Amino acid sequence: MPVGEAGLDAILLRVGRLNYAWSNTESLLVHLIAGLSGMAKDAAVVVFLSLSSTRARIELVERLAKLRLSSGHERHELLDLMARFGRLSAVRNRYNHSLWSFQDDGSIATILMRIADRRDRIRMGQRQPLTAEEMARLDQDLDDLSELNRAIWRFLQDNGYPIA
Repeated sequence: MPVGEAGLDAILLRVGRLNYAWSNTESLLVHLIAGLSGMAKDAAVVVFLSLSSTRARIELVERLAKLRLSSGHERHELLDLMARFGRLSAVRNRYNHSLWSFQDDGSIATILMRIADRRDRIRMGQRQPLTAEEMARLDQDLDDLSELNRAIWRFLQDNGYPIA
């Protein structure tokens, strides 16, 4: 499906929104790290920045939650939030860690720069055309990311985590 210049601009606006929303939401992990570990926010920032991936940051929050929180509602809610965060990371990875393929017919695709190591073979370069359906899915993922951000803020406030 040809997208043309207007379509490309629409895609790039979505990817920019994804990056902004992702960074804004990922930064909330600092507050969770501070609250769960009992450290000052500036120390939690150092820990956050010392971990080199979102996955590592999410895993730290999950592990601290399992270690520090009883098996009640707060723990369950936080682990659910982190599971949602992990699922959305695939979307971010797709649009930020892919090559972009622009075809003569005007179509655009992403080519994921990841190796899938299977039992007897490897797969790499998964190509995904950016169709109208994919753009609708990205719009839904952006809405989900915004809702996740609001849900984490509510969790922080409801459970007395440091937010200042």
